[in-house]
Amino acid sequence: MTSHVALLRAVNVGGRKLLMADLKRIAADLGLEQPRTFIASGNLLFASAKSEAAIKSALERALTGHMGNGVAVMVRTADEMAAVVAANPFGKEPGNRVVAIFLDRSPPADSADQARNRTDERIALGEREIYVHYPGGMGRSTLRIPAAVAGTARNMNSVAKLARLAKERR
Repeated sequence: MTSHVALLRAVNVGGRKLLMADLKRIAADLGLEQPRTFIASGNLLFASAKSEAAIKSALERALTGHMGNGVAVMVRTADEMAAVVAANPFGKEPGNRVVAIFLDRSPPADSADQARNRTDERIALGEREIYVHYPGGMGRSTLRIPAAVAGTARNMNSVAKLARLAKERR
């Protein structure tokens, strides 16, 4: 049994409501063990022996059925979440000013070069993540990274907390 984190894209923003109690129930109905949510932005912790692809597919199907439209889900193991924290190239910056954008696959090598509306933001590529440091805060930024469109972002404070919670579930 492996401890996992599922990160849902674009829930509880822009009118796309998903109660965390519903997410937890959906996970339990899919046979994911000990489901738990963390804050209301679509973070699910659970244990499963299923593959990442099987978990992702099952969650996306169930969430689409529940919400009436597609919800992208990124899945990481507890070890992978810890690795995202450890690989943060902006680790000396405040965690609320740095995000990891989680993707299904490695970002293209030119992802930073393709960014638009870049001012003082710094971008670095990870294994299946794009790290962005927003010195002025994310809310003021107009940065657009085409490779990140299909991903979901979490600030590093949340990533670190999810990594700790996932490790505790082992």
